[in-house]
Amino acid sequence: MNDASPIVRKGRKFDQVLEGARAVFMVDGFEGASVDDIAKQAGVSKATLYSYFPDKRLLFMEVANLECARQSQDAVDNIDMSAPPRDVLCQAGRHFLRFLTSKFGQQVFRICVAESDRFPEIGRAFYKSGPERMRAEMREYFTASIARGELKIDDLTLAADQFGELCKADIWPRLMFGVISSVSDEDIERVVEGAVETFLARYGV
Repeated sequence: MNDASPIVRKGRKFDQVLEGARAVFMVDGFEGASVDDIAKQAGVSKATLYSYFPDKRLLFMEVANLECARQSQDAVDNIDMSAPPRDVLCQAGRHFLRFLTSKFGQQVFRICVAESDRFPEIGRAFYKSGPERMRAEMREYFTASIARGELKIDDLTLAADQFGELCKADIWPRLMFGVISSVSDEDIERVVEGAVETFLARYGV
């Protein structure tokens, strides 16, 4: 696709294109996905695909933003926010780290970094749909938990960011620098449990 214009245009088949692209990207990743495969999966012509997304990166990031929002909503729908902090934080941490360390999640991050100079709006859009949304949901949970006398936190935003960073310890930097190529469920469990224990040692009542 042509890199010249970072403009996304919407039309009658816009959602259809996104659904097709999501199906292909989730299986093949960014590099492995071809325009032909995406157009075929979406049931549209290549010309229609190009008319909406002149750059494959823009299409990938649009899909990524929607997937982040879906993942976030899925976490909210499946986590009992009235449960004890240890249970809520463990579930939230696992959900966050599994997505972050997935092939799709890693590619989203790398493209945001790679395209930050040319298309800074890509990174901003991803931050808004991903990290910023998680931060807001964690703040909302902290507020309710504090009211129940379970946590004691003065700076809710800082605490939310700290929890996210604790969940990335060890695994995330090694993935990004290519030291390891994948993580196991045992790795995720180990890191999340450590993150929760450290967080509760600081903010637990």
